[in-house]
Amino acid sequence: MNRKLIGAAAAGIAVAVALTGCASGSGGSPDAGDADESEYEDVIDVDFGYIPDFNGTSLLAIAEDQGLWDKYGLNVTTQNFTNGPLQIQALGTGDLDFGYIGPGAVWLPASGQAKIVALNTLGQADRVVAQAGIESIEDLRGKTVAFPEGTSGDMILTLALEEAGMTKDDINAVAMEPAAIVAALSSKQVDGAGFWYPALATVMEQVPDLVELAENSDFEDTVAFPTAFVAGNDVVADEPEKVDRVLKALREAIAFRAENTDEAIQLTADFSALDPAQVEADAGNVQILSLEEIDALTEDGTVDTWLAGMVDYFVAAGKLTEPADPADFYTGDLFLQAGE
Repeated sequence: MNRKLIGAAAAGIAVAVALTGCASGSGGSPDAGDADESEYEDVIDVDFGYIPDFNGTSLLAIAEDQGLWDKYGLNVTTQNFTNGPLQIQALGTGDLDFGYIGPGAVWLPASGQAKIVALNTLGQADRVVAQAGIESIEDLRGKTVAFPEGTSGDMILTLALEEAGMTKDDINAVAMEPAAIVAALSSKQVDGAGFWYPALATVMEQVPDLVELAENSDFEDTVAFPTAFVAGNDVVADEPEKVDRVLKALREAIAFRAENTDEAIQLTADFSALDPAQVEADAGNVQILSLEEIDALTEDGTVDTWLAGMVDYFVAAGKLTEPADPADFYTGDLFLQAGE
């Protein structure tokens, strides 16, 4: 469940955050990339949610540029979201077919509200930060600390407090939207936050003496922070052809990203009109997994182990009332079948 485990598995087989609004696009142009002409006679419409950072956008940007949507007979419309829980809601109402979530939102598919259809990366972008003069998690006692509820920012704050022998009851914990956290930290209206890069880079331009108190790697021996792609329960149950085609495209995009990371960074920047340097810094907080690694980690049960560990965390944190079996919400078999 840590980098050492990943390294062993690999050897064995050898964020600007959007704050408001929506964006849309479709599959790449007919001459985009090197994708083959579609072998499908029909075209399937797909509504796909994303968060405009490297984790949440890079595969969609690659699929569009390389003509992968067209290759698999898909007409993809993308929608821009600020976090994973909002996408899970949209999946539930049928406004989205697929979406992207960070580790902090994994409790939602674990509670039966969606299915994880593909592992993406391991996140390393989360931090607990505080204003100057606060030097430890213990110093946050009685202080006002913001966090985006149900996200990886919420998760790392909870883990950091737990390690310090504290809970949210020991601080003035305030749930806020990401945009509000950026403003509150920058104006010093809050003492700290559980938050993430690349949005924190924006804050640090205004508050250069912001202190980092905890990060993902502090907990890598016990908790993994996987990011993932999700689909609506009805989509998985009733539209197997749509799911298979989307997974085939995502698999090719995963392979491309691992082999062409610099180009993936530029495509991500172009897709969301971001500064390439900002996206490059964002990608520096991501552990990219190759397609071979994801397949192997799915086949040998490692992904299920990660998810089971996260379920235990969410039960302890009160997000889940009882444990859930990863086999009930991670469709790893479908991901592997898409590669056959």
